[in-house]
Amino acid sequence: MNALGIQLGLSFLWAFLVALFAVPSIIYIAHLKNMLDTPNVRTVHESLTPRLGGVAVFAGFMSALTIFADLGNGIQQLLAGCIVLFFVGLKDDLVSISVSKKFVGQLLATGVVMIMADIRVTSFQGILGIHELPIGVSYAFTFLAIVGITNAINLIDGLDGLAGTIVLIITSTYGYYFARYGGASYGNYVFVSICLIGGMLGFLRYNFHRASIFMGDTGSLVCGFIVSILTIQFIEMGLKVGGPFATSSPAVAIGILFVPLFDTLRVFIVRMMAGRSPFSPDKNHVHHRILAMGFQQISTVMLLGLLNLVVILFVINFAALGNTLIISALVVFSVLISVFLGVYQSRSAQQRVAS
Repeated sequence: MNALGIQLGLSFLWAFLVALFAVPSIIYIAHLKNMLDTPNVRTVHESLTPRLGGVAVFAGFMSALTIFADLGNGIQQLLAGCIVLFFVGLKDDLVSISVSKKFVGQLLATGVVMIMADIRVTSFQGILGIHELPIGVSYAFTFLAIVGITNAINLIDGLDGLAGTIVLIITSTYGYYFARYGGASYGNYVFVSICLIGGMLGFLRYNFHRASIFMGDTGSLVCGFIVSILTIQFIEMGLKVGGPFATSSPAVAIGILFVPLFDTLRVFIVRMMAGRSPFSPDKNHVHHRILAMGFQQISTVMLLGLLNLVVILFVINFAALGNTLIISALVVFSVLISVFLGVYQSRSAQQRVAS
């Protein structure tokens, strides 16, 4: 095994063990100080549960990355953004803050990586016939992409182990390609992936059903932010390094993020069609709909994880089709799932009325 392999192994182990040993202490303190999440109309859990698991993930990720990784190529700025969002999420988990304050935190974190590290989407690589983006459009689109992906991961955190499992699948996929094709420009992002995987696995030991702790906004905002930066760097790697999917990398990235993106867009559209704010909370997420079909929490998480894996395998194997065809196929697939969920929901509602 070469030196890089040893470093990656050590960084994974460090992040994993820090998170694994931090969680019991966090659970103990949360119960001691009564910092617990109370079940309500929107939640699925039924007992008082701490929601500071993100602190353990962050501790494992942050310490492993700063010890073992080269912090060049924008990773230093990524860490700075993570620290901003960590404190925003922590405050929200402890005392709850307004959407506007959360947005300001995301604005600051995004500004740091875009302006200080110049991490941004520079080209649409032929989507809708658009290639290189004017600098203003590039900054605006990158901001929307980072905030959108961060919140998509935040929104899918509704079942025991769901957000953690989806983040693991996405991060492992990116990590593999950064390791193989990253080179000098993007190779150190494999450490970002490995450290997040280690921290997340340590946390998931306590987060699967019945969870003794939740990720909370501390975890979902930080993980979502890291995933968004990995996505942008993956897309740019396709453009600048040429590997592994060349100009199809934007469509492949959308496929890798399929479950969180599909869920977020679907609930936003459903809420707006019902004449409500897209941000008004409800029980209309894809995991709520699958639970309503009679699935258990663990089987719902496995089903959504499997769905994400199937879409990832599809976009990887058919990357040669190009952006337009792949994105069209994903849109058609999304519409089919939405129609199925809608038909099933209305049928079960009719059965309830009849009974």
